[in-house]
Amino acid sequence: MYPQLKAMNTEVLGISTDSVYAHKVFTEVSPAASKVNYPLVSDRNHYISRAYRILNEHSGATYRGTVIVDPEGIIVTKMVYPVEVGRNVYEILRLMQGLQYSEKTGQGIPANWVPGQPGIIRNTLYIGRI
Repeated sequence: MYPQLKAMNTEVLGISTDSVYAHKVFTEVSPAASKVNYPLVSDRNHYISRAYRILNEHSGATYRGTVIVDPEGIIVTKMVYPVEVGRNVYEILRLMQGLQYSEKTGQGIPANWVPGQPGIIRNTLYIGRI
């Protein structure tokens, strides 16, 4: 999905608490990791994983998570997955498409929306209020 995300003017980073040396070995020996085209970032000092609140303090590793940050540096969504379940990259792509569609049109994105479908008019009286 990396080419589709790049075509949408997004940046993808793989961030882990592993060292740069572990990343190098991982991409050399793992058939799946050898296909990674996006930058891998080492967060050995846990600064990033603590900031995103996805660090497992007991193990020193991060939970499996996906964090989407907008161009202004604001986290717009964060998904944390159980260790038994991998990410759904198609849903991540759909989420990015929905966020960009909403930004462009000002419309909300209904449940199960897919590109090509219309958005919905949001009731601005309730946005941001709980």
